[in-house]
Amino acid sequence: DTRQLVKLHSQQVKMARGPRKHMKRIAAPKHWMLDKLTGVFAPRPSPGPHKLRECVPLLLLIRNRLKYALNYKECKVICNSRSIKVDSKIRTDMTYPCGFQDVISIEKTEEHFRLLHDTKGRFLLNRITQQEAAYKLCRVKALGVGSGAVPHITTHDGRTIRYPDPLIKPNDTVKVNLATNKIEDFAKFEVGNICAITAGHNIGRIGTIQHTEKHPGGHNIVHVKDKTGATWATRQGNVFVLGTGNTAAISLPRNKGIKLSIVEEASRRAQKASKRD
Repeated sequence: DTRQLVKLHSQQVKMARGPRKHMKRIAAPKHWMLDKLTGVFAPRPSPGPHKLRECVPLLLLIRNRLKYALNYKECKVICNSRSIKVDSKIRTDMTYPCGFQDVISIEKTEEHFRLLHDTKGRFLLNRITQQEAAYKLCRVKALGVGSGAVPHITTHDGRTIRYPDPLIKPNDTVKVNLATNKIEDFAKFEVGNICAITAGHNIGRIGTIQHTEKHPGGHNIVHVKDKTGATWATRQGNVFVLGTGNTAAISLPRNKGIKLSIVEEASRRAQKASKRD
């Protein structure tokens, strides 16, 4: 009887073997901005330095945003021609996951972009110079000591950097040289420093840290104020320091991280329409 029950149960429960390899278009993150009717599937990002829901595949940047390819096949040809660099490394995997602060370089066109968020939570390809493409900012997630008592930090994009400055602590931001993987500079998580919000309702907004509410056993809450005087609060894990004081170590997007209300957006659209007429 027991054998029959086990056999019956095994027939009813059919589970997949191994990790998932596909993604339906409807299940894709909304910030990819894929339409529902163009196909059934979406490019599933490869395992990499950024989380599945917090990245965008290289394919979508080349085809949907930069319009260098019309379709999947053309994008494959571009990637296989070793033309695309992410963080100064050639990437031929067109489902490579690109995330916040990543630098995308196209040498043939001499173009460089830094991935940032807009105030609606979508990824923004911010055009930068060749000098600025030589480094990126990384948020320190953890500080540890490895074998041989070697201190190291781990960053938001999966890097492990040995022998950091003793003043660097979790939640700080380090400026990493992409050629050498060495820390050039760092910015402390302190009141008065400029920061960007990388998750939550206020994603993409840029302001200065006002103060931090400590909640032992819970999430610390950080209060931020932008240039217009608007204030908001978010979790400490969502705050990414961009520089010391009001000076950011990277070039900011056009809107400078200022979130407009629906009325303000409508009036700006009306102004643009009137100028065209």
